Amino acid sequence: MTEDKRRVRTLVVGAGVAGRMVAREMAAHPEHGYDLIGFLDDSAEKLGRELEGVRVLGTVGDLVSVADEHDAQQIIIAIPSAAGTTIRQVVRLCEEAGKPFKIVPGVWEILLGDVTINQIRTLELDDLLGRETVSLDPEAMMEHIAGRSVLVTGAGGSIGSELVRQVASYGPSKVLLMGRGENSIYSIDLEMQQTCPGIEREPIIGSVTDESAVEAAFRTHRPEIVLHAAAHKHVHLMEYYPEEAIKNNVTGTRTLVDAAVRYGTQRLVMLSTDKAVRPHGVMGASKRLAELILIDRARRGCETKLIAVRFGNVLGSRGSVVPMFRQQIEHGGPVTVTHPDVTRYFMTIREAAMLVLEAAFLGRGGEIFVLDMGDPIRISELAEHLIRLSGLEPGSDIEVVYSGLRPGEKLHEELWSSSEKLSPTKFPKIMALEPESIPAAEQILGTVESLESLARHGDRRAIIGELRALFPDIKPKDNDDI
Repeated sequence: MTEDKRRVRTLVVGAGVAGRMVAREMAAHPEHGYDLIGFLDDSAEKLGRELEGVRVLGTVGDLVSVADEHDAQQIIIAIPSAAGTTIRQVVRLCEEAGKPFKIVPGVWEILLGDVTINQIRTLELDDLLGRETVSLDPEAMMEHIAGRSVLVTGAGGSIGSELVRQVASYGPSKVLLMGRGENSIYSIDLEMQQTCPGIEREPIIGSVTDESAVEAAFRTHRPEIVLHAAAHKHVHLMEYYPEEAIKNNVTGTRTLVDAAVRYGTQRLVMLSTDKAVRPHGVMGASKRLAELILIDRARRGCETKLIAVRFGNVLGSRGSVVPMFRQQIEHGGPVTVTHPDVTRYFMTIREAAMLVLEAAFLGRGGEIFVLDMGDPIRISELAEHLIRLSGLEPGSDIEVVYSGLRPGEKLHEELWSSSEKLSPTKFPKIMALEPESIPAAEQILGTVESLESLARHGDRRAIIGELRALFPDIKPKDNDDI
């Protein structure tokens, strides 16, 4: 067999900088066995031209016909700045053509150096959701964080621990790692000891719902910046335990805000959620109340800048469907999806943390910032992609079954309501919300006080009643089993 017959006929999607780097690499390293037969690109100027000695054979939409006509054996996707919707479209066309496919590194990898053959890899789920293109201004972050003490609540969680990693890279005087799970706090503390030995750390085992623990942390360490990531976030579980949603998400936020204002903290940033928009369930309602607590306290006047950052699901976090899907696939299925049409917003953990840090230093206090999550993803499509990325075929190797929406869940989430007006900020992926009319301070404080009392007594029915009075879109589960 000759060398040419062993070479894999390859079609490259994207004739931009990355695609041409790929062409040069293939020409320089024939030992890797690539035979580049052409490009596909949507640029009318490139169509039919030769680039790096290789012709642009058609547009991306021509993939199936071009692959068939030129007997392509594999596809390489080389459009690192493309949105997730574009990547998913190309993947669907590759699947329709029956051709295996790979992808080149993302923008952030290309900026570190030329693309090499060894960097071409199989697709990962992050590629299908959209590339991480956010980058922080290191000088600005250093100015905000260097030499300051930073408290991260929920520091052992998936987002909290990523916030710790990113904060530590900007030279804080001290990072306070607060959480009630000793194993997760031990883990992130050990990681910081190994990767950032020069940064002073203080692990704090305690809950934000424990006023004495919060008081001790602020009195002892005087944090200048607080990143509040601790929360109960599993929607359907909070329907069964509404008192816990109130304790953690409402009381915990109020307790932190009170301590931050009392001890002169410069900024407190709370991570909120799209479930807080016209909440249908207890979890969303508790996070909306937490937002209102921040807005109300800021409007009543304080030196501490109180800010909320609202975003959707975070890919791979403990509350994400992705770990569950992976586990179901490993066990041979079925993969369970609540509804064939359900959609959710997603972003990567790293990108979410970066955007939270950017938003943290935008606000003057009392604002809600919304992160640009891109287009919502159909969960059934996400499940099918995960199955295929595992080398299996949906329907034949792994079944996808529909279990029905669970209590408190929406079919489609929103990042803002129709009565909230969006305004741009200096960061293209962060928008400011001009809030809808909010309840009077007396009503907010009265509701919070009442809910906290009901939560202490475990009166679930009364909690649901209070929440429905404030948020009429709530559709609680059948209270007979509460």
